[in-house]
Amino acid sequence: MKRCPTCNQEFTDDWLTFCTQDGTSLVTVETSSNEPPVTLVSPAMPPSVSPLEQPTLDYPGSPSKTPVPYSPPQPMQAGWSPPPPPAYATAPQQSLAIASLVLGLVSITLGFCCYFGVLTGPVALALGIYSLVMIKKEPNKYGGKGFAIGGIITGSLYFVGLALIIVLYGMAALLGNLN
Repeated sequence: MKRCPTCNQEFTDDWLTFCTQDGTSLVTVETSSNEPPVTLVSPAMPPSVSPLEQPTLDYPGSPSKTPVPYSPPQPMQAGWSPPPPPAYATAPQQSLAIASLVLGLVSITLGFCCYFGVLTGPVALALGIYSLVMIKKEPNKYGGKGFAIGGIITGSLYFVGLALIIVLYGMAALLGNLN
């Protein structure tokens, strides 16, 4: 048991080290086990004191507060939803430009065999030009400008080579008939 030396109030809690009334350090007091603990009882107010004059815990000058009626907590309107996933940076689409380059290379390498390049060369040109237009309109969405230019060049080289072969073959035929 502990006791406050200033106000002489006794505390039975062992964890207290200071008085709850005035903040003074408590002193340990040994009590005999046959004595009952001391009980403090405030004296009853005399009947001459009106209820308005009875002491309260309100401080002078503090506004009186009316108690707020209890209202049960409201249920949650909407459940918790997880945040949206983070935005990932996406690479620009290069599929048309790559297809243009591949078809242009096929027309140069395999195109002279059975005139297979007559089919792949124009497609390479068209895809290359279309992908350049799309890259210019939406540069954030489409990419592969170098691939598209490469497809246009290789598709055009096939037709230049084909025209050169036709011109050389025609000249050879013309020169052969003159003799």
